[in-house]
This record gives sequence, C-alpha cells and structure tokens, in this order.
Amino acid sequence: MSKKFNEHFPLETVSVIKTYQNDFGTIQAVDNVSLQVAPGEFVALVGPSGSGKTTMLSILAALLQPTSGKILLDGEDLSAMDDATRVAMRREKIGFTFQANNLIPYLTAVENVELMLRLNNKLDKAGKLRARELLARLGLGERLNNLTGQLSGGQQQRVAIARALIHEPSLVLADEPTASLDTERAFQVVETFAGLIHEQERAGIMVTHDLRMCEYVDRVLQMQDGRLVGVYSGSRNIKAFINGGQNAAWEGSTKQ
Repeated sequence: MSKKFNEHFPLETVSVIKTYQNDFGTIQAVDNVSLQVAPGEFVALVGPSGSGKTTMLSILAALLQPTSGKILLDGEDLSAMDDATRVAMRREKIGFTFQANNLIPYLTAVENVELMLRLNNKLDKAGKLRARELLARLGLGERLNNLTGQLSGGQQQRVAIARALIHEPSLVLADEPTASLDTERAFQVVETFAGLIHEQERAGIMVTHDLRMCEYVDRVLQMQDGRLVGVYSGSRNIKAFINGGQNAAWEGSTKQ
C-alpha cells in the first residue's frame, strides 16, 4: 500500500524531474517542478514547444514515470505505485480530454460518456441518468443518441468533457482541448469546462498554446526549458500575462 501524504490538495507534485538520454547526453525534459492544485481550481499550463508542458501532463496523467520526485493524487504517491495499482488509480481518479477527442465512432454520445462508468464498474441506473443529465447540461440533450460523425467539432469536444467528468475524478486533465475548434467554439468549450471544474470541485489542468483561453482559468503556470518559470493568479495578472506579460505580477517559480 502506498504511503499517504498531504490530502488537502487533490494534486501535488514535489521536485519532479524527468530526464532522457540521447546520443548527445542527458535531456532534462522536466526540471524540479513542484506545484499544487486545489479542489475546484482550474489551472492553465503554458509554454512554447519543447518547454516540457506535454511531458509534465503525461507524468500527471500517470502515463509516464518521473525520473525522481513525487506525484501525489489525493495524498497517494503515484510514482511509488506498481503498474497495476497506478493503472487502477488513473482509471478511477483521473479524467482526460485531448486535442483529438478520441471518441469511439460507433458509439452514440451518451454511450461514449457511459463508457467511463462501465470501465469503473459504475454503470448503474443512477450513472446512466447522470450521463444524460451531464450531456444535457452541456447543451447536448437533443444529441444523446447521435453517433460521433453526426456531431460538430464543438459538440464532440463537449462529449469528451462529459466523459472526462462522469466518473467523478479528483483530477481532470485537458491537452489542447480547443486546438481544432474555431475561436467562438473554443471560448464556449473552455468556459463550460471551467464552470464544471468549479461547480464539481475537481482539480483541473489545461495545457494550451492559445493564451486567450487563460481568461477562464484561476491560475497560469508558465514553463520554459523544463522549469516552472512563472505563476500568475487573479484576473488582473492573468489578463496582463495574456496581453504580453506587461504589469503581470510574477509569484514565483518552483513552489506555491
């Protein structure tokens, strides 16, 4: 059984490092990153290509083991678990939505959402009702029985959001969820996602290249060269960061 640490934060990382070896030496993909995400907090993880944000997201998703450091999910150290325990924890306590929404094309909208309940042995009457209610909340009440190909890009992304939240995970991760959407639909999707993160008190992290989407988050974590180089919170500071960083108060880099 894994040791439990601080359970106040659904997600906490402590001095996470990820290195790779190549013909030229050691690459430090993630360099001593420590962070915390509170219940009901929606955080954006931003940075240029090669900054380490995608590697960091994979580590948070329990898809990639860090070289060193701790990943605490509800106080339990993912990095100390064996593979089977880590897979079970990922399935039960982490929700995902990706740039490619990965919906199953031969399932309807509601069946795609119910799939997460089925995988967690929670597909009972109450779960089926919750899936329908969540999709209706996302404006898809008339599209429950439509196949993926019968939905627009924005509708598909909303189905993916419902699927990420339906099993009531502690942590929800979104990797470039608006990259394939036009501006209007992108803002709608992120605003809806943020609202549900706050309402359901999940810890949420979104990786995005589009700084405009940071308008809806509670905090922005900026990565560069594998390090956490900026932390911005409060609407004024976040807006200043979106507009080029002028007058944004930097709160620190490695530990909040």
